[in-house]
Amino acid sequence: MVDLLRGIRVLSFNHFLMGPVGVQFLADLGADVIAIEPPEGAFQRKWGGADKRVDGQTMLLLTGNRNKRSLTLDLKKPDAIEIARKLIARSDVVAENFRPGVLDKLGLGFDAARTIKPDIIYASASGYGADGPYVNRPGQDLLVQALSGLAMITGTREHGPRAVGVSAIDHHGAALFAGGILAALVKRERTGQGCRVDVSLLSAAIDLQMESFTCYLNGERPEDVRQPAPIAGWYYGAPYGVYATKDGHVAISLGSLDTLGDALGISPEQRVPDSDAFRRREEAAPAIAACVSKLTTAECVKRLEARSIWHAAVNDYSDVVADPQVAHNRTFQTVEGATGSPITLVSHPVRYDGEVPEIRLPPQKLGAQSEEILKELGYDPGQVKALRANGAIGSAS
Repeated sequence: MVDLLRGIRVLSFNHFLMGPVGVQFLADLGADVIAIEPPEGAFQRKWGGADKRVDGQTMLLLTGNRNKRSLTLDLKKPDAIEIARKLIARSDVVAENFRPGVLDKLGLGFDAARTIKPDIIYASASGYGADGPYVNRPGQDLLVQALSGLAMITGTREHGPRAVGVSAIDHHGAALFAGGILAALVKRERTGQGCRVDVSLLSAAIDLQMESFTCYLNGERPEDVRQPAPIAGWYYGAPYGVYATKDGHVAISLGSLDTLGDALGISPEQRVPDSDAFRRREEAAPAIAACVSKLTTAECVKRLEARSIWHAAVNDYSDVVADPQVAHNRTFQTVEGATGSPITLVSHPVRYDGEVPEIRLPPQKLGAQSEEILKELGYDPGQVKALRANGAIGSAS
């Protein structure tokens, strides 16, 4: 059993994707994560991709909410605020991704939390940062892909900008969120001091493009950072890119253009020397593409393997699910969901002494542990009943 964070309690005021997924990483490692939601449920219970649901559970809920206990609180009610304050006093981490200032108005912001528990770690995820000119803008993955340049560099000169096909910034931001909290926990262990951790989608998006921006900011800057198709990135030389075969696509990464020319049968007059792989990439790439297009994916892979040229067939999702390495890594796990129906989840991505963290709790029904958590705080059944009657907590769904 992986329980590296056993004994650590995280109070989570998170919704949508980046916050829940980041805190889920800690929950997988054994932290006791108490997810606070309004009685009607957080956003992730109401929306999810492709209009899919399992017994009413959205895909967004299933993505980032395993291994957490669920407590419903109506933070407009004084009794609910009092419960939240008691939980802060017993927590190691408060994590939230409301717009900056929202929890401050409720008396649950960083300063208030630090007064309640001086060594608290207070982690905030936002769209653009805790302050600044964009502080009140809606922060969402697609919008930040556009603003950060990611959509532009993923696009091509022929077709213009193109968004990444997943919420890549949310997921990268979630990893940074978890990493920042873990670093703050180490600091507290060494010094006894708490810490405020701030992560934004905008910073995560630019961090995701670290290689590209470093290349852009040093030396001569290009006039256009869109991809010169089929090259996969403005700062890469040939052959780096994705090429269409007779029946699919193949990605060709690093390798000698001369060796690649031999493998594909590129004519001598169309070859570009390795020394010009970047400068003449828009000349080299079409010649490669023309040869690849005459081969099936299997034929192309065979030729590339024979010359030790770095490559991979481009998989669709059905190929990924069937891939032997993916299966070996136990990347997908099917478990019984909170409603009794099976659900398949993406596993925790890190191994610890060779172990994959288990799914102790599938994403829970709304408020499933409300009574359990309140009992731990010292509330008796009569008080819980009264809190439910006045709407401070919701009924378990």
